[in-house]
Amino acid sequence: MWYDDAVFYQLYPLGACGVPWVNDGVRESRILKLIDWIPHIRALGCGAVYLNPVFESDAHGYDTRDYRALDCRLGTNADLRAVVDAFHAAGLRVVLDGVFNHVGRGFWAFRDVQERRWDSPYRDWFNLSFDGNSNYNDGFWYEGWEGHYELVKLNLRNPAVADYILDTVKFWAGEFGIDGLRLDVAYCLDLDFLARLRGFCDSLRPDFFLVGETLHGDYNRWLASLHSVTNYECYKGLYSSLNDLNLFEIGHSIKRQSGSEPWALYRGRKLFNFLDNHDVTRIASILRDKRELPVAYGLLMAMPGIPCVYYGSEWGLEGEKRDGDASLRPALEGPERNELTELVAALIAARNKSRALREGGYAEVLLTNRQYIFQREADGERVLCAFNADSEPYTAHFNAGCGRAVDLVSGAEHDFGGGSVLPPYSVSYWLCER
Repeated sequence: MWYDDAVFYQLYPLGACGVPWVNDGVRESRILKLIDWIPHIRALGCGAVYLNPVFESDAHGYDTRDYRALDCRLGTNADLRAVVDAFHAAGLRVVLDGVFNHVGRGFWAFRDVQERRWDSPYRDWFNLSFDGNSNYNDGFWYEGWEGHYELVKLNLRNPAVADYILDTVKFWAGEFGIDGLRLDVAYCLDLDFLARLRGFCDSLRPDFFLVGETLHGDYNRWLASLHSVTNYECYKGLYSSLNDLNLFEIGHSIKRQSGSEPWALYRGRKLFNFLDNHDVTRIASILRDKRELPVAYGLLMAMPGIPCVYYGSEWGLEGEKRDGDASLRPALEGPERNELTELVAALIAARNKSRALREGGYAEVLLTNRQYIFQREADGERVLCAFNADSEPYTAHFNAGCGRAVDLVSGAEHDFGGGSVLPPYSVSYWLCER
């Protein structure tokens, strides 16, 4: 399917387009600014765009008021359709954020409960009790997501709620022509609901992509119903391996997930890989040595899975989680390009033209604290991916299985005789001659 080969580009529209942080009720067609990002996304070589929440919400998008209307701070439904059409015209697939675990206090059905209480036909849409009270003095208690009572948890066991969400997905697919969903906090979603959602989406379009946000645990629990899940295990391994100069950590995770050993957990499944996103400190801020950024992106594009780039990070934009959401989701005038951006584009170009990098199996070739070489192979095409996270050159001695190769990143020819010199903070994808 298309998503197996795509590199995703993530945009947080409420941030990137510079909306007020709390919904002010003023309609302005800011989402059209995203069209200006298309040349940059295409130049990077990405094939799909993932948009964080865009529908009417109380503040940050994950507190939905209305699933059927674009947030007024971003514009109208017609504006969203224009943006999706523009992405499609540029050859980019579009995935939206499906926030189905909870809604905002401004959600129309919850407002009805506030007004009509036990007479509301929507009282069973939520987990609530009229024998208690809320922090907002509603006169009834309700379950908030992980103790956040501005986020009202939906009762997905209620068939009426599940039907409403499936109708919403059908509306999004028909009205805007989207290509898939990223399911917010999928680790909280009812598994029976996920299975029903998958069957419903398959009936809409067999290539409709579902990726779930998961943090820890056995990802197979969610992969039973979803095409992919967010790979937080390797997210942590990527930056901490470089910070601790201990590449054994990420090497262990990749082998555990995708190695050829019988105990590999997810071999043949593609996890959703990333260096940062809207919820975590940006990679340029979390790395202690920014000279390691090329190695981080090199690993992201070469390891098994589906890579995703978060807007701004491809030119080294910084942002700290401790400084709040605004630091991670900034308003930007437009994309920038620098040496790091060009490298990321070269890495994506190498991945796009190599079936082995996109679909091949994984085998470890060499691993030290600061150097890492692994092999990706598919249909006779073999690529050796080499990384040096050291400030000094390293001469790697290993059985390459071929005499000569071409580096898919730089285009330079490489001779394996006498050892392979890895320059400081370098990335190479050597395509072996047959």
